[in-house]
Formats: sequence, C-alpha cells, structure tokens
Amino acid sequence: MPICAGIKRDGSRCTVSVEPGETHCHHHDPDRAEERRRAAKRAGKSKPNRELRDIKELLATLTSRVLGEEGTERLETGPVAVANQLINTRLRAIEQERKVRETEDLEARIEALERQQDSARGRRWG
Repeated sequence: MPICAGIKRDGSRCTVSVEPGETHCHHHDPDRAEERRRAAKRAGKSKPNRELRDIKELLATLTSRVLGEEGTERLETGPVAVANQLINTRLRAIEQERKVRETEDLEARIEALERQQDSARGRRWG
C-alpha cells in the first residue's frame, strides 16, 4: 500500500498508508483542509471553559463543608443555599452567552452561504 506524501509538524514524513490512487491521508489531504479547519473549530468550542471548572470546584468544596467532611470547616446550610442559588444564576448566564455565540456563528454562516448563492445565481435572497 502507498504511504501518505504529507509532512508532519515535526518535519518528518507521514507514515500512514493510503488507498491506491490516493496521495495523502485525511490529515494531509489539501482538498480536506477546510473540513479539518471546521472540525478543529468545533472541537475548540466543545472544551469546557475555566469558569465552569471553577464552579465545579466551588460546588465540591461547598458540599464537603456542608457535610462536615474531615479536614474542612463545617458551614451552615443557609449561607450555602444562597451560594448555590448564585451559582445557578451564574450557570444560566454562561449558558445564555453560549447560545448567543452559537446564534451569531450560525447567522454568519447563513449570510456567507447566501452571499455564495447570490454570487452563483446573480441575485439576492428574500
């Protein structure tokens, strides 16, 4: 089987086998560059952000303290209940921000598709 003609980031040659008639694997195929870029963009968006990790750590700490686990100073449930409400409000705000970003991204993609379609047909949508 033929080997990919691509060059890896470290400068060495790719060692992935490719189908007969193909010259590049999926990772090095120049015709798939845009597909790889879109996939990387989606993957980057799916990573949890630092704010969510901080909230999860805070919730774990509050839980340990309410339960009076060894090595923690016990907290009364009243202040913790208020803290929990505030955390839930923060989570809703984070989710709203994510939805706004997603909507803006979709709007931009739709506009780009409309422009592309207009150029191909020589007319406007709507």
